[in-house]
Amino acid sequence: MVSPDGAEIGWQIFDYTSITPKSNFKCLSFFADEDETPHLPGSNWDLSFSEQNGITTVRITIYNESQERFEKMLEMGFKEGFTVTLNELAGLLQTLKE
Repeated sequence: MVSPDGAEIGWQIFDYTSITPKSNFKCLSFFADEDETPHLPGSNWDLSFSEQNGITTVRITIYNESQERFEKMLEMGFKEGFTVTLNELAGLLQTLKE
């Protein structure tokens, strides 16, 4: 992972557990070091995509094994990082739309 100012801030591993083309994928996500050693137990992600009238909706559900694990993710900057990711995606989609 790289911050908006270009600093390397860590690694993330996605272990895909299910892929349904055009509608859903599920994975186990870990923060890790460059040797792929996880920092914490992973989170289970479930991403679903639906389309209606030319508009695609993305639903993202993230499951954590405990409240403590979730709070640790927040301490590590998950909220800020995820917000940056979603903003970058919105910008890309706007560019593709034009």
